[in-house]
Amino acid sequence: MTKVYQPKFFHVFQKGYYNKQKFTSDLIAGIIVGIIALPLAIAFGIASGVSPQQGLITAIIAGFIVSVFGGSRFLIGGPTGAFIVIVAGIVAQYGLQGLTIATIMAGVFLIIMGLCRMGAIFKFIPYPIVVGFTSGIAVTIFSTQVKDFLGITAAIPSGFLPQWGAYFAHISDINPAETLMSLGCLLVIIVWGRFVKKIPGSLIALILGTAASVLLARFGNIQLATIGTKFPELAQGLPMPSPVAPTMDYDTIKSLVSPAFTIAVLCAIESLLAAMVADGVTGKHHDSNTELIGQGLANVVTPLFGGIPATGAIARTMANINNGGKSPVAGVIHAVVLLLIYLFLMPYAVYIPLSCLAAILIMVAYNMSEWRTFRYLLRGDKSDVAVLLLTFFLTVVVDLTVAIEVGMVLAVALFVRRVMETSDITVIEEDTLLATENDEVTHPDDIEHLDIPRGVEVYEVNGPFFFGLASKFEEFNRMSDENVKVRIIRMRKVPFIDSTGVNNLRNLCERTRRRGVQVVLSGVNDKVRHTLEKYRIDQQLGADNIQPHISLALKQARKHLHE
Repeated sequence: MTKVYQPKFFHVFQKGYYNKQKFTSDLIAGIIVGIIALPLAIAFGIASGVSPQQGLITAIIAGFIVSVFGGSRFLIGGPTGAFIVIVAGIVAQYGLQGLTIATIMAGVFLIIMGLCRMGAIFKFIPYPIVVGFTSGIAVTIFSTQVKDFLGITAAIPSGFLPQWGAYFAHISDINPAETLMSLGCLLVIIVWGRFVKKIPGSLIALILGTAASVLLARFGNIQLATIGTKFPELAQGLPMPSPVAPTMDYDTIKSLVSPAFTIAVLCAIESLLAAMVADGVTGKHHDSNTELIGQGLANVVTPLFGGIPATGAIARTMANINNGGKSPVAGVIHAVVLLLIYLFLMPYAVYIPLSCLAAILIMVAYNMSEWRTFRYLLRGDKSDVAVLLLTFFLTVVVDLTVAIEVGMVLAVALFVRRVMETSDITVIEEDTLLATENDEVTHPDDIEHLDIPRGVEVYEVNGPFFFGLASKFEEFNRMSDENVKVRIIRMRKVPFIDSTGVNNLRNLCERTRRRGVQVVLSGVNDKVRHTLEKYRIDQQLGADNIQPHISLALKQARKHLHE
């Protein structure tokens, strides 16, 4: 059995894999990714309802922990746009203390998921649900940034519909200077990205926007809203983060279980999705359970220093790969670069205009929206379209927590439905039954026509014998009251049977015995037989009535008829 927890950081130093050349590649990639992460960390922090240094602290600490203790060679951890909505909601309702507790709880949930080997489960979440989440989050992020983009100073309520009602009510309050700054920064991001790939347009927009804001204030007497005006305490310098243990009580923990679970699921989905994208590009393979544990550790430790929820970031991960990153060392270097910026350059962050950050986040929202994929999925199956639209509208109009919970229920329901479509129960009513080498392979040379004697009925179960098959179980009631003496249940295509299937089988045996009918099982594989023995079905039926092949089952049926 493989170990549950195997961090890739320590694995790359084994067997002479790592060398000076790979370190040089990691160094270059780490520096570039650190620069790319700077404006995003600041913007995500402010948009989430916390301070810019909290966003940067998250990128530093979580980025380091994810790279050292995670299960991917290339994944870059930190704050992402997906958490803006849920974090802002928790801060508004429970305060920073509540956010700290919820994030720690989410980290514990992630560690438990990893230890329980649940990493593979998130790969089965239907694609329409994932697209519905991300598209809905993108629309919500865009909605929250309209205020700063247009320079509206009035208080704007939370919630998508109330926000837009307030925007239209205060349309006369739009600030032309702020709007022009936002449009200029947005134009820089778009145009720069078309010609230069190595250096992100968001960083160039941040530098140019900050310079323009300072010049306008000094020479044009035009004051733009900046980080310094929103967080005046930053002008005194940035305090070094120190560990703070939050005070927890039962009522607080109970009220935060749902938001914490939402954070954990969102973190798992986004980080494992980013890891799978990285695997597809590089040909490497991540360890999903180790990655969940690494993400959990990051979300337990980071909030103790004032950070917010973190996960794997697809854009930064791809930037790491495209700039030559070879191992998790690149992620560690990215965290060190951000730490140096935090120590020596963050005092200048007070001059960054909020309209510039709004332009950066609107571009992030556009890239997250996946509108082309959304439009493509609308052509699909009606049930998939319904799931896509329901998840999208719940995320935008109601609440991300509700959308996550409903989405997970839908994922389970869709999975059960798909499996049910591959499972059925049929009654074989022909007089003859053909046994081939593809049947129960106990006698591979047994290729012949097998007569079904009078008084014997043969049923065949195709697919998993599980709770989802319960609605089809009435097929077993299609039997003659007087003539049928033996019923053969052919299970050659049953890969497993769960407790509900065992219970249905037990009830069937009891009913048929009362009617004087004997049940014989055919084609039972070792795994199914082990389950039946565990529930003592073999004792209830009799060991001779569980046969590995249809010919032996028919032989047993004839024996019962003679008796």
